[in-house]
Amino acid sequence: MKVHLLFLTLFFLVVCKVNAQPKYEFRATWVATVVNIDWPTKPGLHSDTQKKEAIQIIEAQRALGMNAIILQIRPTADAFYPSHLEPWSRYLSGSQGTAPAPYYDPLKFWIDECHKRGMELHAWLNPYRVAQNTEDPLATTHIAFQHPDWILKYGNKLYFDPGVQGVRSFITKVVQDIVRRYDLDAIHMDDYFYPYPLAEPFPDSASFFLYNRGFLPEDIADWRRENVDITIKMLNDSIKATKPWVKFGISPFGVWRNIADDPTGSDTRAGATNYDHLYANIIKWQKEGWIDYCLPQLYWYIGHPAADFEVLVNWWDKHTYGRSMYIGLAPYRIDPQSQTPVWRDPGQLPKQIRLLRTIPEIQGEAYFSSKSFNKNLLGFQDSLKLDLYRKPAIIPPMPWLDNTPPAPISALKKRGRKIKWESTETQNELDKAWQYVVYLNQVGESFDPEDGTFIYAIQKDQEIKLERLNKKRKKYEVRVSVLDRLNNESKISVPVVLKL
Repeated sequence: MKVHLLFLTLFFLVVCKVNAQPKYEFRATWVATVVNIDWPTKPGLHSDTQKKEAIQIIEAQRALGMNAIILQIRPTADAFYPSHLEPWSRYLSGSQGTAPAPYYDPLKFWIDECHKRGMELHAWLNPYRVAQNTEDPLATTHIAFQHPDWILKYGNKLYFDPGVQGVRSFITKVVQDIVRRYDLDAIHMDDYFYPYPLAEPFPDSASFFLYNRGFLPEDIADWRRENVDITIKMLNDSIKATKPWVKFGISPFGVWRNIADDPTGSDTRAGATNYDHLYANIIKWQKEGWIDYCLPQLYWYIGHPAADFEVLVNWWDKHTYGRSMYIGLAPYRIDPQSQTPVWRDPGQLPKQIRLLRTIPEIQGEAYFSSKSFNKNLLGFQDSLKLDLYRKPAIIPPMPWLDNTPPAPISALKKRGRKIKWESTETQNELDKAWQYVVYLNQVGESFDPEDGTFIYAIQKDQEIKLERLNKKRKKYEVRVSVLDRLNNESKISVPVVLKL
């Protein structure tokens, strides 16, 4: 009997831990603009329609419980914002170099609308891709016409040559310009560094001959990796020199190396890997502190024979090196008609999220992509809203960027069910009050500030009107804390008591 009771107690504790609401969790959705995957739904839409579609996406993701949007703003060496360095994107107007009509700044609009709702905006750029199709006409102002020696044709696409120093400097200049002019929260890049290999060799023999930096021909793979290393370090240095609070994140392909090629690699059999085929040594960037977060794309299921989600999560967990680690998930694969039975299982993604929550080094997830949530996901949307994301979560802080908490609120003022407060003014961007966390617990209930279950709201406003919770009103304690730009939390206020 004692053994049975012990088992039930342990089982209860495990279930509670898995179903608990984390206080800190990154919850993001990618919004892809290349070939109009997610937004705008097609090129050439009126600006008001583009804005309406954007707000619909932001509102829908916020309703699901997301706290960040990863927006693709530079899909093919073009811009979703006014730039003196690159032309307007063809995916906005239908013609590269043509501004949206009537004129507006899409990037600023997305930042403002996300921040208004307490969500971060991560600006997603592709570093080397120039054209999805060689038949796509480039704007006359495109940098490719000024520096044709920077451009390589591979398959039916155009790329910048990563081996040319001018290319690396130009990409850095583009990113620095964005960071300087916009109030964004992060710069984000995905898995596309050197392109995924085709049957033909990548045509960079000329740049290797000119700029090999002493590498031998048999070491060209190491030279390519160093080219990307140099780019990543330059980008991080320029971002932090411009605005130290802007994060730099990479979302690599889900497999760094297979164990067959490297004893430190994952027990997988992926056909392509970051290190060997994309020349992206993501592990080095983490070790060197060149990036703030890693978001590997684990678009496989638990138990996959060649790339098991659980095996990969546990591998990435051991390779965080003191930086934030999130995991990319694949709602786009959920399909009631899927030929893969696992993707017809409504429990697959919830199982993945619960697995992530058992691993302390994994701090959240992101979903590809926003339009997936417009289709039948076998109840996954409800699983998020009603269970997994039923409480808001704070995006995990990054203490290597800033670990000083902001000044707390001195006192709360109540009137009926409304609470008001004021924060301390400061000129230091890192210490400014960015958002407020409102906590709620019933009087007599033990309040645990580390338990996300007690978070009532995370908001921009300095006042809140609480909902009635019971027909026979009960007493509740309300507390408020301040979050700064990097989600450091102040001391929590002394509670006030309300009847709700």
